[in-house]
Amino acid sequence: MPEKQRTEEQAQAPRNAGAPQTAAPAVSTGPAEQKPRRRQARGERRIAQLLEAAASVFCRSGYTAASTNAIAREAGVSPGTLYQFFPNKEAIAVGLSDQLLHDWRAMHGQALAPENIGLPLDAMLDAALDPMIAFNVENPAFAVLMHGTDTPGRIAEDISSLHDTVFTRVEEIVAGYLPDAPADELSRMANMVLALFKAGLTLILSHEGAERDAYIAELKTVMYRYLQPLVEDDCPATH
Repeated sequence: MPEKQRTEEQAQAPRNAGAPQTAAPAVSTGPAEQKPRRRQARGERRIAQLLEAAASVFCRSGYTAASTNAIAREAGVSPGTLYQFFPNKEAIAVGLSDQLLHDWRAMHGQALAPENIGLPLDAMLDAALDPMIAFNVENPAFAVLMHGTDTPGRIAEDISSLHDTVFTRVEEIVAGYLPDAPADELSRMANMVLALFKAGLTLILSHEGAERDAYIAELKTVMYRYLQPLVEDDCPATH
């Protein structure tokens, strides 16, 4: 961040700003309890609004070029309001990545579920790829934060953990089709599958409509043609 921009943002930020925060409920009884709860609910809505705005700004400008002022404008609030909930851009990015990773883990459980191993190869690819592609299409900020080279260190650590988790599950799925394959072969195959997915996803996200659908079909075709001879699947190709 340029020195001038950093100085302006720090001047606007409250000295005791923390990341992210909502109004703490007061200890009370009766109707008075409702006011702290309403304040907390408003604070949670404001955080959601700011994270949504940050996602739009990060997708449009990238992490480095984005600023808290731009995020505040996107959310329709003042920079001072933003600093009530997030002390800086990094805290916003971390909050957004935490939210996205939470949603991703729920999707990951569906996409890479153990029961998919028993499916024919083409059906397994549908079951695994469709939810993963849909998640990335619906959450473009996920690719910006997860695959960017300029994201904060905390997010980089999450990316490493994310990759390890996905790699392990892909390796397990491949092993389900090739139970006698040596470990080094399974590792190479899992790495190739992830590389193919990442490359295909880049093309998918850069297109829309029918052209996007065509690239999704192409990715499945590439995956099938790579894996089918290796796993000696007897099902005919459907993609």
